[in-house]
Amino acid sequence: MTPAEMETRIVRYGDLRPCKTAFIDAHTPGSDQKENFTIIGGGVSESPDQHVHISIPHGFNIGAAGQPPKCRNSLHDHRTAEAFFVLSGRWRFFWGRWGNAGEVIMEKGDIFNIPTGIFRGFENIGTDYGMIMAILGGDDAGGGVMWAPQVIEDAAAHGLILGENGKLYDSKKQERIPEGVKPMPLMSDEELAKRAEPTTAEVLPNHVARYLDLVALADRDPVTVIGENGRLRDKPGFEVEFMTRASAKDTKTSSPRPTVLMPVHGHWRVTWDGGSSTLAPGDTMSVPENLDYTVLPSMTGEASLSRIVATEDPAGLTWQG
Repeated sequence: MTPAEMETRIVRYGDLRPCKTAFIDAHTPGSDQKENFTIIGGGVSESPDQHVHISIPHGFNIGAAGQPPKCRNSLHDHRTAEAFFVLSGRWRFFWGRWGNAGEVIMEKGDIFNIPTGIFRGFENIGTDYGMIMAILGGDDAGGGVMWAPQVIEDAAAHGLILGENGKLYDSKKQERIPEGVKPMPLMSDEELAKRAEPTTAEVLPNHVARYLDLVALADRDPVTVIGENGRLRDKPGFEVEFMTRASAKDTKTSSPRPTVLMPVHGHWRVTWDGGSSTLAPGDTMSVPENLDYTVLPSMTGEASLSRIVATEDPAGLTWQG
């Protein structure tokens, strides 16, 4: 593989193309400044404006959310896993039917494998624009987003209607739901009753991994963060591994499935037979299946990186094992 061919599988942070109309709350005050990025896979955007950078199936999706201070992402749920790591900024994640069952504050490098079956939202509580990177289980990302009823009602009051076909219609643009398509129904009381309301004490030990703890654990070998035997035990259809300068190996490795590399700190050089490329924080690289490569820090200073690869497990609900 030539460097030019590999470059088609790298999405540089500076080349990310945002969508500001991705979801139903795009006009709702407090949520109307957020930007959505679909990096690998189709994602869960409800807008035809969403740009997909890499459409090659990986068994999971990689996306990102960028938000200025005080901007929030409304309460929603997914049918498959949703895991985040903070690339920049300070974020508050909250969950529950009304967003008050529990919350956690997260900083750069922290990872949150959010349990399925609960409504969740997040907001930038820092002083600058912030970015969080997301991993969604499955090639189809679970078929979309399920919104808390109040989110759909608030959106309608500001001109956005979500059709049962999963597409958004904006009355401010004189758009109307096509004949034969009904608005997305609100969740029934029966469906809402199935959504869990876990406390912060229940969520943090099993679903949150702190960056500095991961750095300490990766002092000799990379540490599995999300996986059947990971720090956060789960089988969401993918595994997340974390490495630092201390645990990076100069021996070649490969995987029978595409591997995604995402630097958190520092610059990393990926080398393969045919070329090499350097990645910076915010860049996303898809290494082809069965390609031998090495990934090592290319400069002095702090260096850390997340590596994601699909497993044979189906992309489904949070695993309880």
